[in-house]
Amino acid sequence: MIVRRLLAVLIAGASLGAAPAPAPNPETDRVAFQSYFFTKFPNVKHEEFGNGPYAVNAPMRKQWEEIMQFPPYEPALDEGREAFEAPFANGRHYSDCFDNGGDGIRQTYPRFDTKTGEIITLDGAINACRVSNGEKPLPLQTGVMASITAFMSESSRGKPFDIKIPADPRALAAYERGKEFFYARKGQLGFACASCHVQGAGERLRGDILAPALGILAAFPIYRSDWGAMGTIDRRFTSCSAQTRAVPLPAQAAAYREVEYFLSYMSNGIPITGPGTRP
Repeated sequence: MIVRRLLAVLIAGASLGAAPAPAPNPETDRVAFQSYFFTKFPNVKHEEFGNGPYAVNAPMRKQWEEIMQFPPYEPALDEGREAFEAPFANGRHYSDCFDNGGDGIRQTYPRFDTKTGEIITLDGAINACRVSNGEKPLPLQTGVMASITAFMSESSRGKPFDIKIPADPRALAAYERGKEFFYARKGQLGFACASCHVQGAGERLRGDILAPALGILAAFPIYRSDWGAMGTIDRRFTSCSAQTRAVPLPAQAAAYREVEYFLSYMSNGIPITGPGTRP
């Protein structure tokens, strides 16, 4: 019943002959989205949702606390700091491209770019900075890109998501496309992102505990033991697509950036916990 009420609010689509759907309202969506998870997991503190499966499963949390005594992402933090602080060939730095020198801003990404009408992720902003300074873009999803985003995420740890949807119809349209992508069934298995991370949140699948969608991006980039390396948000989107037998999109595809925008806005108020680690 709770799931049906949530979907009724979040999926705006009218059948033939039905009354027109109400105008999209992201804040109404966010309140309904968060209320669903707060009701589903009444014993989880709201700020804990950024810890994903560790917030909703006690045995996993115990294992995680042991792992976090020596976090496997620490080498990436060192690499990310070194890369971020190294000057470009023209003498400028990454810090020249970002608000507050790039310190403590991860919670404000993704952003809507009023010039291009597109969603800019932190990954995209890093590469845009490089290109504007005469450097080649970094390879996406892993490697130095994951390390730099890890370093920048660490500086935002504990800061709540603060995603803005400006009064621009293009921004609202991008948000709506991200929402549609999240709830649309895809691939040979017919799964939606919501199948696992809304209805199935907290349940076990193939030995994994499915993370709630609320705060699910707060810990990124993450070190996954099955990857044996760090990965960015759209690396996870790519792997999820493959696992549901859908055709993965290219890294930083518009659809991936828009679903990141949607999920990040849904998590407004949930603190950043990244970089993180997952099984």
